[in-house]
Amino acid sequence: MTLRYGSPAPLARAVLLAGLTTIIPGTVSAADLVIRITGISEPLGEVGCALYANATGFPMDRATARGQWRPADAGGVTCRFTDVPEGTYAVSIVHDRNGNKRVDRNFVGMPTEQWGVSNNARPRMRAPTFEEARFTVAAGASDVVIDITVAK
Repeated sequence: MTLRYGSPAPLARAVLLAGLTTIIPGTVSAADLVIRITGISEPLGEVGCALYANATGFPMDRATARGQWRPADAGGVTCRFTDVPEGTYAVSIVHDRNGNKRVDRNFVGMPTEQWGVSNNARPRMRAPTFEEARFTVAAGASDVVIDITVAK
């Protein structure tokens, strides 16, 4: 009696494909990033959330960030960014009370509207840096929650 097994080619192809799917870019696991914002003084205007993948433009140039706007609520606001790949990020928040979609500043450049960044970094007399606000989204994370308190 002779035992015959199928061609090894289909098995080899399956193993190769399984291996490739673990190394092809784009198959990196992604998390949902939940930003909980507190300290909003009054329910006027909107709250802008900006997610930065590097220091370029951080913290106020939203053209380099992934962003969204939510109605202001004195009870708190939540922004959710979906499918955030593992890596290092920073978040900036602005309470835009007058609806112009930017942080208003006084004559010396200090913000006149409430703002905040991840890690609640609030250096005196200058804007926070990406390094001060950075956090890591780990591989395999499901939900990453960041709490930010805004102030003037």
